[in-house]
Amino acid sequence: MDQLEPMPAAGDVSATSDGLANGMQEPAPLEPAVEAPADLWQRVRDGFALDLSLDNDRIRAQRDWYARHQNYLDRVASRAERYLHYIVEQAEARDMPTEMVLLPVVESAFDPFAYSHGRASGPWQFIPSTGRYFNLHQNWWYDGRRDIVASTDAALTYLQRLADRFDGDWLLALASYNAGAGTVSRAIARNKALGRPTDFWHLNLPRETRAYVPKLLAISQIVADPHAYNVSLKPISDAPYFRVVEAGSQLDLAEAARLAAISSEELYLLNPGYNQWATPPEGPHRILVPVDKADAFADKLAALPADARMRWQRYTIRSGDSLIRIANRFNITVGMIQRANNLRGNRIIAGQDLMIPTPARDGDAYALTADKRLAAKQDQGVSGRQRIDHQVRAGDTLWDIARLHKVSVRELARWNNMAPRDPLRVGQDLAVWTAEPTTVAAVARPEMIRKVNYAVRNGDSLYRIAGRFNVSVNDIARWNRIDTGKYLRPGQRLTLYVDVRNAF
Repeated sequence: MDQLEPMPAAGDVSATSDGLANGMQEPAPLEPAVEAPADLWQRVRDGFALDLSLDNDRIRAQRDWYARHQNYLDRVASRAERYLHYIVEQAEARDMPTEMVLLPVVESAFDPFAYSHGRASGPWQFIPSTGRYFNLHQNWWYDGRRDIVASTDAALTYLQRLADRFDGDWLLALASYNAGAGTVSRAIARNKALGRPTDFWHLNLPRETRAYVPKLLAISQIVADPHAYNVSLKPISDAPYFRVVEAGSQLDLAEAARLAAISSEELYLLNPGYNQWATPPEGPHRILVPVDKADAFADKLAALPADARMRWQRYTIRSGDSLIRIANRFNITVGMIQRANNLRGNRIIAGQDLMIPTPARDGDAYALTADKRLAAKQDQGVSGRQRIDHQVRAGDTLWDIARLHKVSVRELARWNNMAPRDPLRVGQDLAVWTAEPTTVAAVARPEMIRKVNYAVRNGDSLYRIAGRFNVSVNDIARWNRIDTGKYLRPGQRLTLYVDVRNAF
């Protein structure tokens, strides 16, 4: 597997704050309907198979950090409560050392939305190419790297292949998971040529990897005997937290939350692979729901009429319309319009009708969509700095934008839930927290900025108005204290600050 790119370690992931990696509020897991008598941590300990008597400076440094941060351990345990029982069952079914189930502590602190500057995503921190290799599909609707079921299967499969490659040496498998099997194999070959030992502790590996394996051993030692390190582990019941229900076809996620009688936040935290307001048109359509809600949810879902699974809106094509313009207006993809209307190409005719899938409820019913998470991340702010919004234009790069506003590329990427190597899209809105005194349009001369009072017209959307005045959707929302997920009302008054050189 050394053709795969190395996977970054948890130090690259902004998952150690009080909330989720995107800065949103993190609801507590639901209380189980019936408390299980056994503690899942003991089941994890019973499956340990690595040599946890190892003790050296590298392990101690990591173990001491964990032991000094009880709040961090509590937060990780709370997140793990939703997922850990399932992961333990999957590892046991493969007869793997259960130290492996603790790897998401190292990778993501069990935050399913964690995203690193190396473009790794999800609890197991797959980068895009490695995710695709293991059939973790990534598109506008869905990211399998965050799907608890799919990513766990991929991660355990990957780990087992690495262990087999290194003759059952799990420390070398862990090092390869972080740095790539090719990197580890080359380090072994160098040591062999020099007549040196070839175990993990003697290899010349990247600095990140040299700390990565000790992190897993350190957290395993703490789980094995928390009292020895003067810490405690929040109890987790040794009982399933969720059950998988196959919806069979596309389903609005607000409707799924209603049928399951759970909050939108809980639904998204159990199904973090879904980016939008519905399951993907072509699947997967599985819904993870708390185990005590699963039977009722399945029964209600089976009784739900087919036309109630998704809401549709009839749209009459206007002169000058294009599929991309219509897709942007309704915040969906061109492909979805094409599939819903049996269109083979991009040709449309004014006067004809299209059926457009739309969310069944307003934006508040879809708490953790990709757009909501991004907005929360962008709004986190930096003490002592001022936020401005930059709309990406043709030719822009993160480096150019960072230099323009006198911030670092890594800061700019982090504020916008991106990695420094992520591509930009024309029209994309970036939040910039700058220490420089700036106006709304940072690079425009102040005399070119005009305050415009605008009355919303029939058919208007934030995206359409933003395009007309060459401002960003987030700017309009911030100036007028409105939710980007809610529809505008004809006659509603908006205040805009417009660069007159680029508008109209």
